[in-house]
Amino acid sequence: MNRPLLFSPLTLRGLTLKNRIVVAPMHQYSAVKGFPTDWHLMNAGRYAAGGAGLVILESTKVERRGCGTVGDLGIWDDAFIEPLRRLSDFIHACGAASGIQLGHSGRKSRTGRPWERSRPLTPADGIDDWDGWELVAPSALPADAGSPVPRALDTDEAAEVARAWGRAAARADAAGFDIIEIHGAHGFLIHEFLSPQANQRTDRYGGSAANRMRFALEVAEHARAAWPAHKPLFMRLSVDDDAGWAPADSVVLSRQLKERGVDVIDCSAGGILARPVSSAPIGYGYQVPFARAIKREAGVASMAVGLIVHHDQAERILRDGDADLIALGREMLYNPNWAMDAAQKMGVDPGFDMLPAPYAWWLGKRAAAMPDLRPSTFGDPQGTPAGSTEKPGN
Repeated sequence: MNRPLLFSPLTLRGLTLKNRIVVAPMHQYSAVKGFPTDWHLMNAGRYAAGGAGLVILESTKVERRGCGTVGDLGIWDDAFIEPLRRLSDFIHACGAASGIQLGHSGRKSRTGRPWERSRPLTPADGIDDWDGWELVAPSALPADAGSPVPRALDTDEAAEVARAWGRAAARADAAGFDIIEIHGAHGFLIHEFLSPQANQRTDRYGGSAANRMRFALEVAEHARAAWPAHKPLFMRLSVDDDAGWAPADSVVLSRQLKERGVDVIDCSAGGILARPVSSAPIGYGYQVPFARAIKREAGVASMAVGLIVHHDQAERILRDGDADLIALGREMLYNPNWAMDAAQKMGVDPGFDMLPAPYAWWLGKRAAAMPDLRPSTFGDPQGTPAGSTEKPGN
């Protein structure tokens, strides 16, 4: 039998991923003044130890103003390099490539954590650098009816914020990451510039589609210039936001991003409006058509994400040529060992060699001693094993 594509290596520039399984960046809202904590070490490490080929850290902010909450990670100062290196080194030690997403929340900044109702914060919340945490955006338009009005960046300021991604890319390289992903989706700053609804500027960054794309393209140029040529560069887009930015626009933008050295488009959706995108009703793999469109029409490698839950589903996406990489988010929260589990179900790694030695030795030893044992995620078609002390109803 041919080796599953899911567990086939993929080479991007000078980096070869051991498989096509990517842990999508997921906000943890657990940093302290921008610095990672032991939570981040545990969270990233368990995915890497579970067999994923690439682990991408959550959106890490390129300037202080870009923090969405008090718990966002930061990379706007050299002081963040060594703490972030600890995470990158640990991911490597667990057998995976390390990535970091670079973002700016724009008009969605300065809010409470989601489990604290995501409410707009005020000076009364005791933020010690309140004035430095300014709310900025392409235009003076709030994210929604209950949000404060941001200050519109002037032309020179917008150009300077774009350069912040270049400085952040250099710090990410110094911290040892293998890839960076620019966050251009979900209603955050880059997406706000792309959106005709959020961007009502009349200067070089607004008006026509070409002008609205300018900020995203400048960000990519600055990041690529500061990022080593042998390291891959990803960019996440809301391929369709249901608010004036459509897949056809993303295809045009993706072609231009490829020309500027972006290697992979991470294909998501939505974020400008506070509702799901109508063209992609939520269900298994609901955003895969966006990855297919970018890969086939823009001619650039794509990463599929969005309710990809099962190994055979992921393999089918790759076999159908709809994407080059598979990113999992909340399913990884549910099962951090998803990659290991998929490999076992697909008969790829009977000796658990893809795992770090402390896991591989124990699990390999059990598999050799009990070849008929079915792990818990496989289910037990015969009911309770013989000799169990478990009683019905317990």
